Amino acid sequence: MNIQAKLKVDARDGKLAMAHFYVFIVALAIGGLAGLLQTLVRSGKFELPFGIGYYQLLTLHGVVLALVMTTFFIMGFLHAVVSKTAGAYTNRQRTLAWIGFALLTIGTILAAIMILLNEASVLYTFYAPLQAHAVFYIGLTLVIVGSWVGSAAVFMKYGQWRKANPGQTSPLLTFMAVITLMMWDIATIGVATTVLFQILPWSLGLVETINVGLSRTLFWYFGHPLVYFWLLPAYMVWYAIIPKIIGGKIFSDSLARLSFVLLLFFSIPVGIHHQLVEPGIDPAWKFIQVVLTFLVVIPSLMTAFSLFATFENYGRSQGAKGLFGWFKKLPWGDARFTITFIGMLGFIPGGAGGIVNASHQMNALVHNTIWITGHFHMTVAFAVILTFYGVAYWLIPHLTGRILTKKMNKLAMIQGITWTIGMIFMSSSMHIEGLLGAPRRSAFSDYGGAAQAAEWIPYQIAQAVGGSILFISIILMVYVFINLAFFAPKGEQEFPIGEVAKGAEKTPLVFDNWKLWLGISVVLIIFAYTLPLVDLIQNAPPGSKGFKLW
Repeated sequence: MNIQAKLKVDARDGKLAMAHFYVFIVALAIGGLAGLLQTLVRSGKFELPFGIGYYQLLTLHGVVLALVMTTFFIMGFLHAVVSKTAGAYTNRQRTLAWIGFALLTIGTILAAIMILLNEASVLYTFYAPLQAHAVFYIGLTLVIVGSWVGSAAVFMKYGQWRKANPGQTSPLLTFMAVITLMMWDIATIGVATTVLFQILPWSLGLVETINVGLSRTLFWYFGHPLVYFWLLPAYMVWYAIIPKIIGGKIFSDSLARLSFVLLLFFSIPVGIHHQLVEPGIDPAWKFIQVVLTFLVVIPSLMTAFSLFATFENYGRSQGAKGLFGWFKKLPWGDARFTITFIGMLGFIPGGAGGIVNASHQMNALVHNTIWITGHFHMTVAFAVILTFYGVAYWLIPHLTGRILTKKMNKLAMIQGITWTIGMIFMSSSMHIEGLLGAPRRSAFSDYGGAAQAAEWIPYQIAQAVGGSILFISIILMVYVFINLAFFAPKGEQEFPIGEVAKGAEKTPLVFDNWKLWLGISVVLIIFAYTLPLVDLIQNAPPGSKGFKLW
């Protein structure tokens, strides 16, 4: 492993990863601008120019940031990680990955064109019965297929490594990449099914109506594991990369793998907890999937234990005393660590909000309020995206043959802290405003001078302040990215991969038994979804025609 740590990602695989990151940074800039304009509109102090619609902007913001930006970053990161830990891709694997990138890009462009033409203002979730242009759905389908093709390259590389190293435990980061993409590929079957067999024929006019309940259920079969598709790469960094950055050791390889296996089990058969206020689904199945949702707390707590055990072990090895003495020993001046650590802390209130959302009675209180939007930003835009920023600050220079200078490290720290301040302003205001009853998915309105609506306005102004600070942070991120990609001094930037602590138990080979893990996952999915889906098909209400409300 020490020899491996000195190797760079293969230059050809580095170009592949960088191609994904270039799209990531463009998506961040475009989606961030859309988000800034949204918060300004909701403050009531700003009107959109050039006939741009609020819901057009909302759709652009959601699709470009939540779907496009994250998918491109994650695929680029996973290609780099697998090339580093399992060996350079073969020509065939690399070609597959490039085809996946091309499909992702073409699909993104098609969807973006339809949004910009105001033919697809159907919000982030593209919920029926709102109906977009068929080209928008074709574009999103290509994005999904592109991710499947890209993931095939990772699976092939993993299989090649296993064949060349019989009887050995696979590299931890490669194992985690495989779990992440397996979960993604299984989950996207749901959204692909509703788009191909329901939404596309409906949007093309081949059928007049759509089964809304079935479509939404298939969407949320995908929609909840989508959150874990964002989160698992962050977990990869927290478990296996941060220990190396701080100079410590991975607490337990086995515990890390077990938490990923449990997340594979419990991230998919839980989507109905997003539909607790929807009719047409038996309350018993809502209850069952809520129970399964709470089981996700187990690997989350395992992760928290492992991370803080790593930090404490490192601190005590440096002479730390007392209960929290280790805290002072961490490398707070290193942007690669500090920004990621802030993201870890941000996941604590984000996770607590998730428990509220998945609880039936409390969900009824907050479901259609902007509390949900605040929760969404706290988990994804805070915890996950800060971790992605922390990764970019060492991975981009590693791939481009440059180094993170002290000047850029300082600017990166400012960028991460600015992002944190902006997100706390915006997300906290959304949570409070939601508890006061303010709706989500809505532009500014004084609701005819209603007293309750007047209570929301100070929090909407605070969101605009937070959004403005966040956009400043995005400008800093784009500047640092361009520097690290093109202008930073040439040099060797470390690709940090942690080593397992000496006292840790040996990792059992059973973790590479995919028949077992996939078999359990399939059984759980069949149990959680077969009867609800059959019921939604057999007892479907009259279908809905398409609505275009913009």
